[in-house]
Amino acid sequence: MSTASRNPVKGKERILASAFVGTTIEWYDFYLYGTAAALIFNVQFFPLESELGSLLASFATLAVGFFARPLGGIIAGHLGDRVGRKALLVASLLTMGIASTLIGLMPTFEAIGWWAAAGLVVLRIFQGLSAGAEWGGSALLSVEHAPVGRRGLFGSFTQIGSAAGMLLATSAFFTVQAVLTDEQFQQFGWRIPFLASALLIAFGLWIRLGVTDAPEFVEHKESGNVPDQPLWQVVTRHPRVLLVTVGLRLAQNSVYYLITVYMLTYLADQRGDSTSGVTAVMIASAVGLVTGPLWGAVSDRLGRRTVTLFGIAGIAVFGWLFFAFLDAGPLILLPIVVVLGMNLAHDAVYGPQAAWFAEQFPIEVRYSGVNMGYQLGTVIGGGIMPMVAALLFAAGGQTPWLICGYLTLLCVISGIAAVAAHDPARAEARARATATDTAEAGQTAEAVVTGVPR
Repeated sequence: MSTASRNPVKGKERILASAFVGTTIEWYDFYLYGTAAALIFNVQFFPLESELGSLLASFATLAVGFFARPLGGIIAGHLGDRVGRKALLVASLLTMGIASTLIGLMPTFEAIGWWAAAGLVVLRIFQGLSAGAEWGGSALLSVEHAPVGRRGLFGSFTQIGSAAGMLLATSAFFTVQAVLTDEQFQQFGWRIPFLASALLIAFGLWIRLGVTDAPEFVEHKESGNVPDQPLWQVVTRHPRVLLVTVGLRLAQNSVYYLITVYMLTYLADQRGDSTSGVTAVMIASAVGLVTGPLWGAVSDRLGRRTVTLFGIAGIAVFGWLFFAFLDAGPLILLPIVVVLGMNLAHDAVYGPQAAWFAEQFPIEVRYSGVNMGYQLGTVIGGGIMPMVAALLFAAGGQTPWLICGYLTLLCVISGIAAVAAHDPARAEARARATATDTAEAGQTAEAVVTGVPR
């Protein structure tokens, strides 16, 4: 057996690096906004009469980026299915970097009034367009280069880019807060992480310009069977699969933004603590660099459905325990609680997701299909979750039980989608096991006949 066949990653390092590094930088920029929306933008860009009004306005601009993601996904899907994955990934990285750098330079409400808020919204829209283009291209580039039986592992390198991006974003804010005084952080310190994205983008472009589209896509493109309207084909010929992919996103993305965004505000308001949540998210993001590939690899062996249903059930239970802990638990244990929710439950759904989405659609419409399903699910699941959570908390009499019930409902929908989704990984694992058993039986028979020990 050759070294390449024993080690399917060998020779693919640049592809995996492109998926991981590029996505990390994209999500670093995108998640910076979420942290700033919870800690800074509500005060400096939306100084309304009530704290709740300012917070809702800030979270609404966070949601704007999510609403722009499907449009970015549509544009990138159309071009990606016709032109190629690599070209769209380079364009998305440039767009995100420019938008994030300009956010770091944006004057506040005190300087230019409501023009500051308008400028922030425009730049957030460009962030959303870029993020909408990013995930599908990165996921497909890694999954389409993967050997059979390793798509979950390869696709997880796109997924852990999200954890690494969140780790970088929260670390950047944590470091700036630690070095500067509160007054300095409010005045200019929060801008530093946004401005630093310019350097990261340059590095990401160097990595991405060195990769090529997968042979599977190149062969399809050269065949001349490229559809003129791939998105239309997704909607008209694959509507069930599209709905399945949307449903698969809901629970996972909702709990992610409950933990990484809404928790920061919740702890600040209910416990007077603005640092424990950031620290816990940093730790969970670091752990996610390991658990993402782990769950992707496990899904290659056990099947995507089994692993995903385990994660969805975990999310449904976690939501209730999570808020009970936030209200009364010792915050020194918060990192352990967040790791359980993020790395045990959430990552079991998220780790295999790139591979599972790609496996739902044929090559000719794959970019359009995975982008549309992923981004629509993101809007419904995560994009509006911090704002919905704030409203449900108020509607529930300043208690979180409605938030927990809403998350449980999303878990039910995601569970139904997981049952309905096509899962080739389990069959491939059984086929590999059968082939291995057959090969071992043949070697044993040969040893008996020839007298050569195995």
